[in-house]
Amino acid sequence: MEEVAPEEKKLVGKVTHYFTKIGVGVIELSDELKVGDRISIEGATTNIQQTVESMEIEHKAVQSASAGQSIGLKVVQRVREGDLVYKLG
Repeated sequence: MEEVAPEEKKLVGKVTHYFTKIGVGVIELSDELKVGDRISIEGATTNIQQTVESMEIEHKAVQSASAGQSIGLKVVQRVREGDLVYKLG
């Protein structure tokens, strides 16, 4: 029987801000991220996985963003400043 490898994860950014009322995290990217990617957001008290449904740069919807950009991302639960964002795959 083959062993199933744990899901690969690659650091793609970190949370720099969270807007409580609208449930959006601001993520500063260190690598590319696209709509449809599965991500994991991890921190001291955060551990969530979700698919990127939509993201925005300066209030404009985008399909992908690259290293050095900051994006707004709708998150399924509260995230905190300093939480790390990994792409799963």
